[in-house]
This record gives sequence, structure tokens and C-alpha cells, in this order.
Amino acid sequence: MPRGYREPIEKPRRFYKTVDVAPEDGEFAVRLDGRPVRTPTGGRLVLPTRGLAEQVAEEWAAQGEVLEVPRMHATRLANTALAAVASARAETAEVVAGYAASDLLCYWAEAPQALVERQRHRWGPVLAWIEAEAKLSFIRAAGIVHQPQPEATLQQVRELALALDDFSLAGLAFGAALFGSAILAIALQRGWLTGEQAFELSRLDESWQAEKWGLDEEAAERAQRLADEARMLDRWFRALRAA
Repeated sequence: MPRGYREPIEKPRRFYKTVDVAPEDGEFAVRLDGRPVRTPTGGRLVLPTRGLAEQVAEEWAAQGEVLEVPRMHATRLANTALAAVASARAETAEVVAGYAASDLLCYWAEAPQALVERQRHRWGPVLAWIEAEAKLSFIRAAGIVHQPQPEATLQQVRELALALDDFSLAGLAFGAALFGSAILAIALQRGWLTGEQAFELSRLDESWQAEKWGLDEEAAERAQRLADEARMLDRWFRALRAA
């Protein structure tokens, strides 16, 4: 057997026929063949809004003969909120603050001028919004040399994150990692940007390079997967805001 060879991981087969959502103690449970879905830690997959539960249920209903678990983004995020964030809120808020400390939107290109202008036109309004609406002040930098952000700003980000419920906090941390930007995640969570807009803004530099040099198949597939996650997160936050 060649060195480094790994047996392919067998995907779990679909073991249910029907998927539905049922009220449960003021929340909403996702059920398979009338039985509750369990999280990886054994808890019940119960969500705070019907919209959120329906989003997760649709992923289960859309599965074929085998379960494509890596593509069940909302289910994985729900499991994270229930099994991890609920018991690690301070640590999750610190993750968001960590992205704020080196936020993508604070690092502007020095050249070419056309890219600088694109960043000014697209990123500038978002930075103005975060300062006016969320009262967060960020320092911009030119180039890639690290620019420390004010500790007062990072503390405000922690407090903003901790003020959210577990599901919103899980989504905020997911978005900060997805975009490389706490600013974009906050703007999406508050409904100021759509998921597609946030994703597009997070890839401003990559899009510029793709326009000049093209995008290979692997990079295009990765971009599509990340765009799907951004759309999922948009729907996630909309379901929470509708509660």
C-alpha cells in the first residue's frame, strides 16, 4: 500500500424517509420519520424559530441515498450553537474579536490605483456604517503590515458578540471566519448587507486578480462553496431577526 494512502471515508447512508418540523416547548424540533434529530453530543436538534428549523429540515430532506454532511451547512451551524457555543460563549466572542483585530476591511492595497479606488468605493461605506451604527472605530492600514486596533474597539466587539443569543453568536463567529472580517459578519447579522454582498466584499482582492489572470477550476469550486455558505448564513440571520 503506498505511503500516505488512506481508505476512502464511507459516507453515511440515508436512513429516513420523511422530514418535518414540530413545535416543542416554545421552540421547533427537526424530526426524521417523526423522531427527533440528535446533535453529535446526543442532544435534541431544537431551534428557536420555525424559519431556522425549516432551513435545517430542508437540508435533511434534500439528501439523496447518502448524506453529504459537509454540505449541510445550517445543520452543522445549529449543532455548533447547541453543543459548543452555549458552553463557550466568552471563547466564541473572543474568536470574533480576533478577526476584528486583523480585519480584512482594514487592510487596503497600496497599488494599483484602480484596486485602491475599488476598495475605497466598496469598503469605505461599510467602514462608515460600522462606525456610525455600531459605534466601532477601526484604524485602516496600507499594505499587509499588521496594524493593531484600539483595545476599546476589540472590547466593544466582545460585548456586542456576548449580547447575542447562542444561535446569533454562532452565526457571527462563523461569518467572521468565512469572510475574514468581523465587520462584514456584524453587518450581515444586523441585516445591513446580504450574504452575497458580504461575500463579494470579502473577495474584492481575489476578484481583481481573477479579472486580470483568470480563475482556475479548483479556486472556482472553492469560491462557489464559500458563496453557498454565505447565502446560508444570510438566511440564518433573517430567520433569527424574524423571531
